[in-house]
Amino acid sequence: MHNPTLAYPIGDNLYLNVTDRCTLSCTFCPKHVAQPRVRGYDLSLGTRPEVDDIIAALGDPARYSEVVFCGFGEPTLRLKLVLEVSEYIQSRHGRVRINTDGLANLVHKRNVLPEFTGRVDALSVSMNAHNESVYNRHCRPALRGSYQAMLSFLEQAPRYVNEVTATAIDGLEGVDIDACQRLAMERGVQFRRRVLDVVG
Repeated sequence: MHNPTLAYPIGDNLYLNVTDRCTLSCTFCPKHVAQPRVRGYDLSLGTRPEVDDIIAALGDPARYSEVVFCGFGEPTLRLKLVLEVSEYIQSRHGRVRINTDGLANLVHKRNVLPEFTGRVDALSVSMNAHNESVYNRHCRPALRGSYQAMLSFLEQAPRYVNEVTATAIDGLEGVDIDACQRLAMERGVQFRRRVLDVVG
């Protein structure tokens, strides 16, 4: 019987694995190019974990620098669960970050960012490319208009979340990291360069 890994520590952070579903099918995602593992942790999920499962797995959130929603799926597809668990973490003096593809508003067909206020301390948004054609080639979005929706999400996010960072991966063919950084700066968010094949 497979016991799913719902919470896994890396460094000073605890990562929460709440879904394996995603709005993108990125060519560089480990689950598409290798086994579903990060730093030795098997992140495959046989069932959908519920709020109580996640809370039981995370223990005392104040022990960590951050509790990060980040598995092999898009956390905001489980928006209700993420918000409930975030409230729990905040009530116990933990800090919450969501690693996201920035497509929550497109998926849920409304602006969900106000619901993050007071629940989420930081957002890390995968920009991944400086234009739509390169983004579509590497990220293979299921929904039309994903690239523009992600940029719009980035632009709105600082009104609701204190710390917003866009990321892109240095080493992906055709990605202009400097142009990605300019796009982030134009939207008033921070930028972080990630390294290809380095996860966590």
